[in-house]
Amino acid sequence: MTTLSSLNTLDAAGFVAALNGIYEHSPWIAQRAASARPFASLAALKLALQDVVDTASEDERLGLLRAHPELAGKAAIAGELTAESTGEQAASGLNLCSAEEYATLQRLNAEYNDRFGFPFILAVKGPTGRGLTRTAIIDTFARRLKNGRADEMAEALRQVHRIAEIRLNALLGVTPSIGAQVMDWAEIIGAWSDADEGLTCAYLTPAHCRTAAQIEAWMMDAGMQTHIDAVGNVVGRYAATDPNAKTLMTGSHYDTVRNGGKYDGRLGILLPVAIVRALHLRGERLPYHLEVVGFAEEEGVRFRSTFLGSSAVTGQFDLDRLDTQDADGVSMRQALLETGHHPAAIPSIARRPEDLLGFVEVHIEQGPVLLERGLPLGVVTAIAGSSRYLVELRGVASHAGTTPMGMRRDAAAAAAEIVLLVESRCSGVPSLVGTVGQLEVPAGSVNVIPGACKLSLDIRAADDAVRLAAVDDILAGISAICARRGIDEKLWKIVEAEAAPCSPRLMDALGAAVERAGVPRFDLLSGAGHDAMQMAQITDVAMLFTRCGNGGISHNPLETMTADDAELAGQVLLDFLRSLSAGA
Repeated sequence: MTTLSSLNTLDAAGFVAALNGIYEHSPWIAQRAASARPFASLAALKLALQDVVDTASEDERLGLLRAHPELAGKAAIAGELTAESTGEQAASGLNLCSAEEYATLQRLNAEYNDRFGFPFILAVKGPTGRGLTRTAIIDTFARRLKNGRADEMAEALRQVHRIAEIRLNALLGVTPSIGAQVMDWAEIIGAWSDADEGLTCAYLTPAHCRTAAQIEAWMMDAGMQTHIDAVGNVVGRYAATDPNAKTLMTGSHYDTVRNGGKYDGRLGILLPVAIVRALHLRGERLPYHLEVVGFAEEEGVRFRSTFLGSSAVTGQFDLDRLDTQDADGVSMRQALLETGHHPAAIPSIARRPEDLLGFVEVHIEQGPVLLERGLPLGVVTAIAGSSRYLVELRGVASHAGTTPMGMRRDAAAAAAEIVLLVESRCSGVPSLVGTVGQLEVPAGSVNVIPGACKLSLDIRAADDAVRLAAVDDILAGISAICARRGIDEKLWKIVEAEAAPCSPRLMDALGAAVERAGVPRFDLLSGAGHDAMQMAQITDVAMLFTRCGNGGISHNPLETMTADDAELAGQVLLDFLRSLSAGA
């Protein structure tokens, strides 16, 4: 059987022969990678092969793409595919297409080739390596037809590398066991939603409570002591032999945004649980207590209050929030009581800083930085601070046909100007971003000048001074716009979160584990908020990002990652846990 060791010791010709078929009809990739041996890990081999493609000429990359067959194309029908391609297309049932599916795929193949000049390439074995459905393949085909040529060529090459990764796994007999477990678990709880379509799991809904119970069951099966606390956090503790040892905490949130993705937050719970399960099966204990927390709420969907779970752990939970009501008039206090929780016990959740070694969170990146660099993992340097507001504008509703343009007090026109103000002020400043994510004309009508408008503001930056300066300018600009247009304004601040730098000590420990896995350390900023921001108020924090597929899309059903990246993240996290001393 081929092993990494044998690949490292073969002569160049033998190395190329062993990797025949990993990249479709392209032996030049293995030929050029041979000189980079020995490879410290499978991940290092994959990156070396990828680097050859990245540094090749455009004509060579186009040749690589054009070496791939069309999906369910003429070559497939004629039985002219390589053994690898035949097996991959069969794994997704492309050999069993209906007449209508064949016709759709033939049309898409023709449109795609006409548009881009190379065949559509998709790793049809998918994120888990077990195969996508024909419906998913056709939907992806249609979606990617809308890309620009440069973006699509980059995505096609990423798919080539994913195909090669799956083939390398098969060649070496490697199965991403922890990664596959995490993906399977995410699929199970990803099917439980508040909505009929998509994934929405808001705080204390039936889907949320069912998810909490399942996470606790997996923690128990992994050998952990478990409980669900007064705010709904699911807590699993893997105790050290020494009862007086300190505690390292890890975890993330299990609630979601509306119509969100399966891995945001949940990866950071499921991955450490899978690792603890592996440790428990081996009878291995760490020199400190390891506590995995599934934070009950981070997104603020139901009660517009974010970080409810982690703020309780840090002792920062605002008990006045208990009187907040959701859209149906149900208070948070009532929702807690109805789901068997005890609001009066929330203050007792707070951890003592002196008991903690730190907090480390694994999270899907939710952006394209790692993806565009071809890297599976990244070490987070800091989490951007965030200022969020709701804005209500009041003008005068009047007839659209009879009110002269110069006499209007149009709330929507003021809102449009505010959107452009945010875009202008936040452009060109490093790490500063501004978003108007909600924009509403209540009771709007086609023939009525909008008399009211509601919008949101979200301003973020890694540097708090940069963020606050932008907020001041934007709020002053809103006042000036409204005064000029005769609009009354009201603002509500809903979030004010300071930037949270990660601990250099823990960052270096994570970075060293990444490098020991054969992957170069890459540091990056998190523009998204995370529970680690709250945990930074009581202990040192660190974050490990995993690559996000589909162009880095997150907070969206298209959010994706692979079992191989989850496996590598698991290897790194386990190495990190083992390398951390009890008194670190």
